[in-house]
Amino acid sequence: MFAVIETGGKQYLVKSGDALKVEKLPAEVNGIIIFDKVMLTAEDDGTDVKIGAPYLEGVTVEAIVAEQGRAKKILVVKYKRKVRYKRTIGHRQHFTKVKVIKV
Repeated sequence: MFAVIETGGKQYLVKSGDALKVEKLPAEVNGIIIFDKVMLTAEDDGTDVKIGAPYLEGVTVEAIVAEQGRAKKILVVKYKRKVRYKRTIGHRQHFTKVKVIKV
């Protein structure tokens, strides 16, 4: 069985056993998170499809928090020609790595 969940303003297609990185969630490592914004569920062969409007009621996806971390640094450069203006700053996005245990 698979499902489409929404978290952090993004949608993810998940199955039991999947590991994915999502936007930072306020949870501790090895804690359980319940995603209740489930948009679609279906069997692996494509039968028994349920579509929410926008979410399904009474359907949840459970996951365990595997890691809290920060992504690789990206550099952001600001530049204005002719005035000797150049600024470089870095950014590291926070993320939460979860492993889906039950759909």
